[in-house]
Amino acid sequence: MDEYGPRTTVVAEEALLGLLLPFWQLVIGAVVLVVLVLSVGRLARRGPSRMTTALLVTAAAIAGLTVIGVLLQG
Repeated sequence: MDEYGPRTTVVAEEALLGLLLPFWQLVIGAVVLVVLVLSVGRLARRGPSRMTTALLVTAAAIAGLTVIGVLLQG
């Protein structure tokens, strides 16, 4: 221990995970994009009334997640 506090060591697993993290975010983003495209296509075939309902539900979900994120951030 020195005057700045206890020494820490860097673990190789943390470095490997740090390198893989962007890859997993890319994989998750690609899966979400594929599901989104497929679901929008299906909704478009069902007609305008279902599209309107889906857009309203999506907007409500986005607003709700934003509010929760802002509340938990502070």
